[in-house]
Formats: sequence, C-alpha cells, structure tokens
Amino acid sequence: MGEPDGFAPGDGFTEVLVGFARELRAAGLTVGTGDVVTYIEAAAVLSPSDLLDLYWAGRAALVTRRDDIPPYDRAFRAYFLGEDSPAAGPLRLTAQARAQASAALVMPATDPGPDEDTRDRQEQRLGLMASDVAALKQRSFASCTPDELAALRRIMRTMKLTPPRRRTRRARAAPKGTVPDLRNTIRNEIRLIAQSAPLLYRQRTTRLRPLILVLDVSGSMADYSRHLLQFAHTARHAAARVEVFCFGTRLTRITRQLRARSIDLALRRAGETVLEWESGTRIGESLDELIRRWGRAGMCRGAVVVICSDGLDRGDPELLAVSMERLARLAYRVVWLNPHKGENRDFRPSTVGMMVVAPHVDLLLSGHDLASLEELAALLPVLH
Repeated sequence: MGEPDGFAPGDGFTEVLVGFARELRAAGLTVGTGDVVTYIEAAAVLSPSDLLDLYWAGRAALVTRRDDIPPYDRAFRAYFLGEDSPAAGPLRLTAQARAQASAALVMPATDPGPDEDTRDRQEQRLGLMASDVAALKQRSFASCTPDELAALRRIMRTMKLTPPRRRTRRARAAPKGTVPDLRNTIRNEIRLIAQSAPLLYRQRTTRLRPLILVLDVSGSMADYSRHLLQFAHTARHAAARVEVFCFGTRLTRITRQLRARSIDLALRRAGETVLEWESGTRIGESLDELIRRWGRAGMCRGAVVVICSDGLDRGDPELLAVSMERLARLAYRVVWLNPHKGENRDFRPSTVGMMVVAPHVDLLLSGHDLASLEELAALLPVLH
C-alpha cells in the first residue's frame, strides 16, 4: 500500500500507537505500559499501512477480557478509520487502502453514541462494509485481483472447521441418562453410609471424526490450488485429526508440511514437497494409493473425506470407479468440491471422471469461492 514492510520504534508510527493506547484507556480499558511496549514491538515487524495486522496485533496485546472487545472495536474504527482519524496523516492511507481494510475488517456493529446522525452514518458505513465482504466472498478465486485475494486469505484465516462427532465405546458418568451406573452408585452409597445416594447414569462419549482433504494440484486446477491449500492449512489447525494430501499424477502427503503456523512458510514447504504442480491428473491411481497405503491402516475408516478436483482424469476410469467404491465403504462420508459447478444448483457431471465418481459422492459443492468453502464449514458439523 505504498509503505515499507515494518517500522522501527521511535519514529512517527510509535506516537500513533501510543495515541491509540490512550484512546483505549479513555474508553475504559485497562492498558498497562508493558502492554503498549508489546504492541509496539509486535507492530514493528508489520506493515504500518496494513490496518488488519495492526488491529489483530492490538487485540492480542491490549485486550485481556472478552468484554473489552466491543469497546476496542469502537476505538479502533474511530482512531484509524474515522473521518477525523488522528492516524490518517502519519499512516498516509489512500482511499483504496481504507476501502480494502474496511472490507477485510469484519467487526461487529456497536452503538457509537446518542447522536442519531452519527449512528446513521455508522450503520451506513457498516452496511457498505458488510456488502463489500459478501460480494467478495462470492467472487470466484480465478477472477479476483491480487488485493482481493489478499483480503480473502485474511478472512479465510478466521474460518472454523468442525467435523461431525461419532459415539465411542467409552462411557462417562452423567446426571441423567438411560443406562444406570451401578458401580459409582454403590460406591457413593458406601461412602455416604447413612445417607441415600442418588442414582447415577452412564453416557457414551463422543469424539470428532477424522477429516481427510485430498487436493488436486494439476494444471486444470491452477487457479484454485493455492486457495484450497490455505483452506487445508486452516483445517489443519482444527481440533480434530486432519490429514492433507495433494495429487496430480501421484499422491503426496503434506500433513507435516502444513503444521507451520505461518501460512507462507507452510505453503512454501508444501510446494517443495509436491512435485506435480500443474501436471496431469490421475485421480484413480491417487485414490488407490491413498486406500492401499493409508486407508486400510485405519486412516480413512469412519472419516470425512473431502476431495477437491474438477474431475478431468487422464487415468483408467475403471480403476477410478473401484477406488471410489472402496473409499465410500471405508469413509463415513465423501464430499467432492468441483470448481466448475459454481453457482449452478442443477449441475450435472459432464466429464468421464465426475460421471464415474458421482454415485459414490455424498455431497457435491463447488469450492470456487470463499462462500462455498464457508458452506462446507457450516455443513461439516451436521453431516449425516
């Protein structure tokens, strides 16, 4: 945005951050001197004109209670994005930079004060921000500009993926239920002696199902591969067990490479490991290797398998059909993301690969934009 990457404490930007800390104190937040120093040190390695980075750095360093988040959001909008922003001069933000930052900062609406005119302007501004973000989420990855892709990557970092749960054989004590817990009930009776202990029950525990992502990185998926990898990186840090594979002409496991917290470092390590970028596609051979090498060992058993591919397969259709049938028997559910589906709800498979796998797919989504990935994230916990 026209500024160098990072700045050193002691220049004009330090006064901007200290002034923001004063605004937070005036808003009622408890911000100590050590917190301000931490904020300045964190901001020293960031781009000073990237308001989203400054927002999250301040939120991590200066906010200690959940109740302080709404006043922090109000103070941030007023100080950095307001019409009379004290930071406008030192940061030298352009109108485009402000619009992009506002679109990326999806912050909850809060009441700015008793002034109706001010409230109306604030609601109008938040409405424009929400509409910009909604439109950006529904734009195909292939048609986005670099700035729009950067905003989408920031939004994608906040996504939460929660696979469905399964009941285990283990049981735990519960105050209510249908199966009495006689052992603990009798133990309480002996401990209480003269007093009568309440009847205890046992309840089966639940556990998140494994999530397996299989991403097509062949030439026909070049416009979507990086964004699907970032989606996989987001999923990799979910609470459940997540495994990630890439395939072109052969299958490569990249779960370990995506462990890095930094998305850039994770993608670089994945890029160095996968050798089939923008190559041909052999879906049948790749799925067959997944089943033979990992699936039969238990990785795919009872898991949710998400395959991201356009179905343009150059391999043997018979092998693809056999592999998908085996995978469907092992997995709990098979979800397929095909970017060519887009917004077409009447989409019918037209390629040989998609026609072969269609009978074994439980859910077909597009995966061509952020909205479709959010749809997948919303459907995963309730997948039956």
